[in-house]
Amino acid sequence: MDNLNQLKSLITQWSIELGFDDIGISDINIQEDEHHLNDWLKNKYHGSMFYMEKHGNKRSRPDLLVNGTLRVISLKVHYYSREKYQATKDIKNSKEAYIANYALGRDYHKTIKNKLRSLVSRIQKYSKIEGQNFFVDSAPVLERAFARDAGLGWIGKHTNLINKDHGSWFFIAEIFTDLPLPIDIPSKNHCGTCDECIKICPTQAIVAPYQLDARRCISYLTIENKDAIPVNMRKPIGNRIFGCDDCQIFCPWNKFAKQSIEKDFLPNKNLLNQPLETLFKWSKTEWENQTKGSALRRAGYSGWLRNLAVALGNTATTKSSKNLLISRLNDTSEMVKEHIEWAIGEQNQS
Repeated sequence: MDNLNQLKSLITQWSIELGFDDIGISDINIQEDEHHLNDWLKNKYHGSMFYMEKHGNKRSRPDLLVNGTLRVISLKVHYYSREKYQATKDIKNSKEAYIANYALGRDYHKTIKNKLRSLVSRIQKYSKIEGQNFFVDSAPVLERAFARDAGLGWIGKHTNLINKDHGSWFFIAEIFTDLPLPIDIPSKNHCGTCDECIKICPTQAIVAPYQLDARRCISYLTIENKDAIPVNMRKPIGNRIFGCDDCQIFCPWNKFAKQSIEKDFLPNKNLLNQPLETLFKWSKTEWENQTKGSALRRAGYSGWLRNLAVALGNTATTKSSKNLLISRLNDTSEMVKEHIEWAIGEQNQS
């Protein structure tokens, strides 16, 4: 096809047909973001996520990751399903487990990859790139920077992408292409003087505007981190057993959040508003059955028990919760056992 504008319109049409909520195109020059990443790594803000260092400049230079790349096609899919009022209520209910909004449904990687695969198959007949050139949080890509330059939103002070019309409750994905498609206008920043996300963060992980110390972030501590959770971080975690939404829940722009129509992202009733004690009783087999196809698998069974032990240590003491903690002392790993002992100690003090 000779007319690149026409091809761009077709790609947009195809993306809508496949269930993407928005699409934009950028070039591959994000030098300033590369400097920001390098400073972030020097500050050790990535914690034990050593893969962030592993790929060098591939994250910010798509042509090093996929040879011949000229443009990045960024796409987004909404997953919002829990109102601010309900989310706030759930966080305050210390007897029930709070799971981050994005993890309540099917693992987004699988759902979005299927959509991407279908879209790429239509684009490929115009392209010379061979091999995989589509990604959803699965390759060394500074996806928020490319999405910003593609006009999908700006990077907020909490480091999430925010869209002026739809808030921040969405996943982003990208396709690298050798087609010199017309690029879109980058999004402007609209955070202004607002610092709600910084003030609300339970562990003060947003150490400065646009600076997140992952080592303090509950999402990192309960998912990416495979070791013990630092003792000083345990109380602020509350009942959050997988991830944290606070910075998005209280972002004023999310009053415009768009409810998800993707059925895969609707909450699994077996995970929503479940008592901590019920979840802590799950055997490994039960956990595997209940979390099949879920992002919760990322934490592993040991991480699951560790996180629940911390949450139980943060709830009001009951005879049943204390007995449950004691009953699991000898059937878990040493790492989990240490958290159970901490939780029992906390309950003894309450």
